[in-house]
Amino acid sequence: MSELLLETRALGCERDDRQLFAGLDLKVSAGSLVQVAGPNGAGKTTLLRILCGLHGFYQGSIFWRGEPLASVRESFLANLLYLGHNPGVQGALTGRENLTAAVGAQQPVTQAACEQALAAAGLAGYEDIPCRQLSAGQRRRVALARLYLSRAPLWILDEAFTAIDRDGVAAMESLLKARVDAGGAVVFTTHHALTLPGLVRWTLGAPQAEAADESE
Repeated sequence: MSELLLETRALGCERDDRQLFAGLDLKVSAGSLVQVAGPNGAGKTTLLRILCGLHGFYQGSIFWRGEPLASVRESFLANLLYLGHNPGVQGALTGRENLTAAVGAQQPVTQAACEQALAAAGLAGYEDIPCRQLSAGQRRRVALARLYLSRAPLWILDEAFTAIDRDGVAAMESLLKARVDAGGAVVFTTHHALTLPGLVRWTLGAPQAEAADESE
């Protein structure tokens, strides 16, 4: 039986006097691939930020490996990779420098590994160019290169496929599949239609987030 990593109980959130979602009992186990779906305004980004500990205005409880998230926050953050709408890339730094700083905060990383990750993300030859000189898609690829290096058990990705081309999307699909096959867990949002095996969907904007196994 897969290890239960993240769990919510009766999770709810209001915004501007409107209930975005309520009563969410959600579980993320090792080896799971979860897409958060729903119409614009349903609270997808808000939910991901709550799960990451970046949004403190909610009802209910969140647990990391069976412990209340608030009591194990440091351990949780050490085991999390989060990519939001903003790629979090520093324009004054090169792609190599951005990766070294971002990944090195959680685990040892070599310059060679950073170069390999950037190449895998489609940025071979761009390693030493300040990111402010890159296109939006290239900056997104710098952020996504972290996925080729991260050993974090839990990835939470908000619209990670934005501003990358069809080949980039295909590469990300393969990377997500490899991550969950290796025992990691991924929770993500996207507007792309993905056909990944074992995909589970939480649909917001319904009475309860629905888990639908895409393999059925």
